[in-house]
Amino acid sequence: MPDMIRIDHLTKDYGQGRGIFGLDLSIKKGEVHGLVGTNGSGKTTTMRHLCGFISPDSGSCEINGMDCRRQSDRIMKGLGYVPGQIDFPDVGSGTNFLKLQAQYLGIKDMSYVSELTERFGIDTSAPLKRMSKGMKQKMALVAAFMSKPDVLLLDEPSTGLDPVMRDELIDLILEQKQRGATVFMSSHIFKELEDTCDTVTFIHNGKLVNTVSKRNYDPEELPKLYRLGFAGQEEYLEFKNSTAFETDSFNDKYLHLTVSVPQDRINELFAQLTGYDMRYVRYVPYSLEMYYKRVIEQGGNV
Repeated sequence: MPDMIRIDHLTKDYGQGRGIFGLDLSIKKGEVHGLVGTNGSGKTTTMRHLCGFISPDSGSCEINGMDCRRQSDRIMKGLGYVPGQIDFPDVGSGTNFLKLQAQYLGIKDMSYVSELTERFGIDTSAPLKRMSKGMKQKMALVAAFMSKPDVLLLDEPSTGLDPVMRDELIDLILEQKQRGATVFMSSHIFKELEDTCDTVTFIHNGKLVNTVSKRNYDPEELPKLYRLGFAGQEEYLEFKNSTAFETDSFNDKYLHLTVSVPQDRINELFAQLTGYDMRYVRYVPYSLEMYYKRVIEQGGNV
């Protein structure tokens, strides 16, 4: 598959360590790609470069072979974008806004627009300026998806949505993937990324830390995590100091620790525990969030 989105050595330095620095990233056509990082890590700056809103200090970015800064008018015609901060023009009602958006995009059949507003439960007759934060977010989603674009850039798209509407958004993203669209989305909600993304990039302090495909953090392929609570301090310390398993975390005050156990050594762990007085043994499901924390803590190496 060819690259639909390409970012080469992209740098925007705002000073005092803020910005993005030497970012390299490629996203294949038809891929759903996630971008995760703490607040201020550079997610929105990256998205704004792809929309052509700001010029980099160095490096470049392209969408479908077109330079995002020099050819932004052409790119935006085939792009669905949800900004991190919603600010609608003063055009009255939501209905008026969607009609103007449809005219700009050349949409004559409004049936899909109606389907989207119904799915998200939007009263488009309400004035845009008086809509709640969540309702404005849903309006922005409809505006981004209404033309069924080839590329979607979604900057924290579930902000302000309740859990039911967040699930609706996940379904909608998966539908875009099914029809072959390329989706690049930032989010701090790891379940959102787990449910939708083929690949996830970790960004920290403006620098790319790691990019992983879904199989890298597939719970079926990774070591199992078990949290072990011991009845007494002596046994806790004995196990902690003698175990051959990697200790992921521990708490000396509450006498528990978490060990990482390869798939083929689980029986060995339970055989070892038969000699200890245990308060509990709990399996801890592995998640993308846990993987992310390990990557950040270990400087990009897992």
